[in-house]
Amino acid sequence: MSRKVTLFTGQWADLPLDELLPLVKQMGYDGVELACWGDHFEVGRALAEADYIPELWKKLQAHGLTCYSISNHLVGQAICDLIDERHQAILSPEIWGDGDPEGVRQRAAEEMKNAARAARKFFDARPDETVIAPVVNGFTGSSIWHALYAFPPTSQAFLEKGFQDFAKRWLPILDVFEEVDVNFALEVHPTEIAFDIASAQRALEAVHQHKRFGFNYDPSHLGYQGVDYVRFIREFGDRLYHVHMKDAWWGHGDGTVGVFGGHTDFADARRYWDFRSLGHGDIKFEDIIVALNDVGYAGPLSIEWEDARMDRVHGGTEAAAFARSVDFKPSGLAFDAAFERK
Repeated sequence: MSRKVTLFTGQWADLPLDELLPLVKQMGYDGVELACWGDHFEVGRALAEADYIPELWKKLQAHGLTCYSISNHLVGQAICDLIDERHQAILSPEIWGDGDPEGVRQRAAEEMKNAARAARKFFDARPDETVIAPVVNGFTGSSIWHALYAFPPTSQAFLEKGFQDFAKRWLPILDVFEEVDVNFALEVHPTEIAFDIASAQRALEAVHQHKRFGFNYDPSHLGYQGVDYVRFIREFGDRLYHVHMKDAWWGHGDGTVGVFGGHTDFADARRYWDFRSLGHGDIKFEDIIVALNDVGYAGPLSIEWEDARMDRVHGGTEAAAFARSVDFKPSGLAFDAAFERK
């Protein structure tokens, strides 16, 4: 196996970190991708308290675990979104404030800048000598997601305003990421400014190919849309700053619910698509590993575990083993080199 297998803690944030870490090790992981909610990675404490980061590394080491990235999806979602009451449920009271939409967006942007600073401080304190490029994974939100379907008639000028709004809000954030030498990795995802290959290309253009803006690759959000999730790797190989291993299936419903979800809940048997535990869906992970090797991705494989039909400890344990079983090192020599004569 050539890559570390980590667990994204976002779906486990109901568990205190002290309770989660021994479970992560028990399930077979090398480390964690720490979510910036629950008590898993607290940005404010990381910046303000001298003992917070050393103590966090001690906890990780005590369980034989490491970390390569932190993730700030919930705050990122609010930076470009049209804010409504749903955002209050995912944001801290400090970020939500009085709920005024522009105030929420601005406070979220400042918190994302602080996440970059906290990540730099956290990874500078890394107790081993592993050299990594620190990454903050997350979402961007989008002011134009509601215009996904082009009616009322939606012009390219209208959509361009959304990409320019994204650029206006994110370029100052990305400049802070540059100052502290940390990468931001957008998880390309419905409801974000980039949700497929075409919109990812357009997002990069909007921020003038800023070197700190890249992607947290997650095939589960591409496959059910009909997007070529292996081509995504080859299109953006030098922008893959992190990788999520997450599965999905599609074409399994009863024909009454389409790709937009029909306003149904996950695990509704009528759904056309759903997230599945790793190895139980339709994503071809061997093709993904081949492509990751081809573009030279050497970072962790971080499992974002989601499956409404399965016990998460069972699924999380099985997923760690599955990721190890499909990963392999690229060849160091030509397979037919042994046929050459001296």
